[in-house]
This record gives sequence, structure tokens and C-alpha cells, in this order.
Amino acid sequence: MLGWPILLDVKALQDKMVAQRRGGYCYEQNLLFAAVLERIGFSFTGIGARIRMDSDKLRPVTHMALKAEVGGEQWLCDVGFGGEGLLEPLPFRDGVQVQQGGWTFGIEREPEGVQVLRSLHPEGWFDLYAFGPEERVPVDYAVMNHYISTHPHSPFVSRVVVQQTEPGIRRGLVGSMLVTARPDGPEGQREVRAAELVQLLAREFRIELAETDAAVLGRVQSSGT
Repeated sequence: MLGWPILLDVKALQDKMVAQRRGGYCYEQNLLFAAVLERIGFSFTGIGARIRMDSDKLRPVTHMALKAEVGGEQWLCDVGFGGEGLLEPLPFRDGVQVQQGGWTFGIEREPEGVQVLRSLHPEGWFDLYAFGPEERVPVDYAVMNHYISTHPHSPFVSRVVVQQTEPGIRRGLVGSMLVTARPDGPEGQREVRAAELVQLLAREFRIELAETDAAVLGRVQSSGT
């Protein structure tokens, strides 16, 4: 929304997310995490996923996750999914069900080798995203990142999308709607006025913007463009 390019080299990712504490979306978060795994010595492969969020609509492959191997077992690792994302690595096994921070996650296999990450809601399982066996590499993510960060139909270029998960609570701001959810309780939500956006980002999400960035974001949020 500020008109900055989304850079995926490790130096840029460290500067943005570690030094500036600005957060990032899936390509940024998971590529930096991949660099950490590589430095430590873990073996992993990249995954490309289709977002579902319990919809039957066929979406393009736009999400990045990782499959890591530890002690002979494979794990789904994803530090960059803002919908109802994992809090910890999940065993990469069909039919697995694991509770993390009060939420329950699972992996189910569909025909033709498609696997689905799901979360358990009171009314039943909720599909988060689906992925196949194909390994993805950095050049794939570069193309996906360009589309998601520049295309006018991307959900990230025309509205604020901020999410933070902690054990027992999720906070999300999409557009002007702030939603708070807990595993054992109803969701709370309220409308956020453009005038309070910058202060709310600092208070609820610990994102502190420079004065010039705050001014630009305020104008864009107020105008709705």
C-alpha cells in the first residue's frame, strides 16, 4: 500500500523483519525462515499452495510453505500464513491431528495426491490451503511475489492486511475491520477509523511506522484507493 517493492533477498528480509520489525507476508517470512533452517543445517523443500479458506473456488498457487526433515520425519513448517496459520511445525502425515495453542490442525489427502491443511471449528473441519507433491524453488516464489505485490486484484495492494497469532488469541486487521478470536470463545470485531489506524498498528501489532509512511498510509486508507 505504500508503493514499495517487496524484495526477497536475505539481506532485505533481515532488514525489514528483524531490524525494522515490520513483519511480512508468506514469501518474506518463509524465505527468511528457510535461510535460518539452511544455516542451522536442516533439510527442507519449498511448497506452493492454493488458498481455500473453506471455499470451493479454484485459486492460483500463491502461497508459500516449507516441508522440513528432522530425525527422519517430515514436518509442515509455515510461519507466514495469516488466515488461521500454524503456531508450530506440523507432522507431515495424512490424517494427523495436533493441537497448537488451543487450535487443532490436521492434514488430509484428497485424490491425485493433493493434501489439505485444515483447522477444526465447532461445526467441523475448515480447509485452509491445498498443495501437491511438486517442489517449488526461489524462482517460482519470485513470480508469485510479483503478482501478489503488484496485481490490482491482489488482496494485499488495496487494503491493510495485518495478523498476529499468539497462544490462545489471534488478532487480525483486514481493511478497516479488526477481529479478535480465541479457541474457546466467540469472535470480537469492530470497525477501525482511518484516523486511529497508525496508533492501532503500534498498540495491537507492535508495528511502528516512520512519520512519512504513516502519512501515506493514512491518506490511502482514508481515500480507499
